[in-house]
Amino acid sequence: MITLSPLRWGKPYESLDFHDVVHFDTGAPIAKVGQVGGGVVAKDLRKAYKAREALLKYSTGELIEMSIKAAELFENGTLSVGDSQQSVDDFVHQQSASTGLPEHMCRSNMVKNSFVLKNMGQILDCLTRGLDLSILSNGYGEEGRGVIVSYQAQTPILGAVLPNNSPGVHTLWLPAIPLQIGLALKPGSQEPWTPYRMVSAYIAAGVPAEAFGLYPGGHDAGGAIMTKTERSMIFGSAQTVAQHAGNPRVQAHGPGFSKILLGDDIVDDWESYLDVMVESVLSNSGRSCINCSGIWASRHTREIAAAIAKEIGPVDVKPPTDPDSQLAAFTVAAMATGTYGMVQQDLAESGVTDLTAEFGDKLIERDHCAYLRPMVVHADSPDRAVASKEYMFPFVSVVECPQAEMLRRIGPTLVGTVITADKQLIAAAGACTHIDRVNIGPIPTNRLNWLQPHEGNIIDFLFRSRAYQVADLPVAAAV
Repeated sequence: MITLSPLRWGKPYESLDFHDVVHFDTGAPIAKVGQVGGGVVAKDLRKAYKAREALLKYSTGELIEMSIKAAELFENGTLSVGDSQQSVDDFVHQQSASTGLPEHMCRSNMVKNSFVLKNMGQILDCLTRGLDLSILSNGYGEEGRGVIVSYQAQTPILGAVLPNNSPGVHTLWLPAIPLQIGLALKPGSQEPWTPYRMVSAYIAAGVPAEAFGLYPGGHDAGGAIMTKTERSMIFGSAQTVAQHAGNPRVQAHGPGFSKILLGDDIVDDWESYLDVMVESVLSNSGRSCINCSGIWASRHTREIAAAIAKEIGPVDVKPPTDPDSQLAAFTVAAMATGTYGMVQQDLAESGVTDLTAEFGDKLIERDHCAYLRPMVVHADSPDRAVASKEYMFPFVSVVECPQAEMLRRIGPTLVGTVITADKQLIAAAGACTHIDRVNIGPIPTNRLNWLQPHEGNIIDFLFRSRAYQVADLPVAAAV
């Protein structure tokens, strides 16, 4: 059994307390993870400046090359992780066993993380709009118009309290290292695998180990990261996001409430877009904030819901090793039963219909875990509570709403796919402040362009643009 130790600015720490990571279905131990308390984290963060100092010894170009090398190691190499040598197959088996994700989804998320590392240079070029990255290192420089521009790092490190539900979110903190910003990470209790393997790949690629802190532990460890770092990320529920709203030091990532809007000009031809809708709902077992939780149209909504239900309603539980497995387990069974209870409350409201009822039981309970099979519900109005809900399994509400009301009724929407050729609707969608990422045309909500910012530009989060003027000084007289 593998043992994972905390990493205190590159140095493994021998913990006195351990957390067992267990198999989601059998309950058998997979790993022992050393724990740290908030006091240890707070003490280490007083030396956070040393992480950035270690990275500043290398140019951004050099760190980008290290990121490309790390991508190859992460995706294909055997790496030192904890007290073991971890192959790619080891990583996939371990991650699937502790998170309940099917193995092919673990591999898919692995490729996603690797892609971001491989293309880090192009991604940063796009996120900075072509800025000379040495300006971020130096703090100032000429942009090419004879004008000095300045970007000031707001923190020596990026802190992150990481989740358990989807390994794909780790793409969000990967750019910190080539930006010469260190990392203080609290791994998820059930998904420590990605941060540990990624840090190992970075170090094996030449990035100084002093740039990394890995702090598995309880809420106090996460709390120390959130309160003692100038910039941090956290992943959680809508309540978590609300708790940090308006705090410029925290980038909170919660439910996406991503949606597909069908314009009146194309809705009569909705069957042409059925594959887009199904993929948006079902991919990655509905676990991502970019999965579609709402499909809005002015008409044909019952037919649309029934067609999606026919496609995904029969999906059933399969072993995680099955390449056709499409459902992830809830490793904490109570989360599945609690979620299903909330769905039942939604279905009790007048005007809401379950179109997947004919496909059998939705809650599948096991000894150590539970599953929720896909559900498609129809809401006859945006006023129905279910129209603004998102759940952590393949669940979608098909909502009937006049086109003229859609954009003001959809609420917060991380990804909004607007399928239309109506120029007025396209312009209105572009101006809609509810939508973070706008897709015009039949683009599944789960297909991201990594050359564009995701839920906030990390450059704007970690750096501040400011005025910087230099006056000519008189030359000192020779002595």
